[in-house]
Amino acid sequence: MEKPKGLLIDLDGTLYHGRNRIEGADLLIERLKELQIPYLYVTNNSSRTPEQVAAHLMEMGIPASPNEVCTSSLAAARYIAEESPGARVAMLGEEGLREALLSAGLTIVEDSPEYVIQGIDRAFHYDKLTRAVRWIQEGAVSVLTNPDLLLPSDTGLMPGAGSLGAAIEAASGVKPTVIGKPSSILMKFASDRLGLAPEETYVIGDNIRTDIAAGAHAGCKTVLVMTGITTDLNMEAHIEATGVTPDYICRDLSEVVKLLCS
Repeated sequence: MEKPKGLLIDLDGTLYHGRNRIEGADLLIERLKELQIPYLYVTNNSSRTPEQVAAHLMEMGIPASPNEVCTSSLAAARYIAEESPGARVAMLGEEGLREALLSAGLTIVEDSPEYVIQGIDRAFHYDKLTRAVRWIQEGAVSVLTNPDLLLPSDTGLMPGAGSLGAAIEAASGVKPTVIGKPSSILMKFASDRLGLAPEETYVIGDNIRTDIAAGAHAGCKTVLVMTGITTDLNMEAHIEATGVTPDYICRDLSEVVKLLCS
């Protein structure tokens, strides 16, 4: 393996499961620091701010700072700001999305938006759905932070941002621009943050359908780690469904360390 110039690392299923650190996650990050390989934590989670993501990692003993976190909210905000600086944006989402939009110089409005941006919104209700659909039908651009249909929680699976987005798309008849994995937009945003071209970066993740597909679509090399979603039993089905094969496959994070040091 050619030594990567930078790494884009998935979180849930790769470094932790919920509140439980996956064995070797802390050692992987310590080794990256020793090797002086820059990295970012890249997550589809649109609800949390970088500060909250970093705090979650630190609670589990995984070294992290906010500037090492790249979320779908940050990528979505930059996408809109580059396309239309200072745009009027209607938001369906939570704190992480709100902070990202404001930091990007966008204006959050309650009427006549130029964009409707939607992430996970646990206060979602029928009136929000109605307004979003009407705005999009009137010409607002529809943007979805991430297409995850389900999310894990302490009490079991819950609908994700993609489930809400499916309702908006079905009613409006308009497909949104998707920012998060498996879209390449989030990965290109993250590699830009590192100051690297996508082909100079490697993506590490546990899910072929999201992490690995997004990396491949962006032009990154990919490392699948068998610590989460992908298993020996479902791997071929995931590869067939996406048309994407990981460049490297590691059983666990200790194998990732060995790969990086080879």
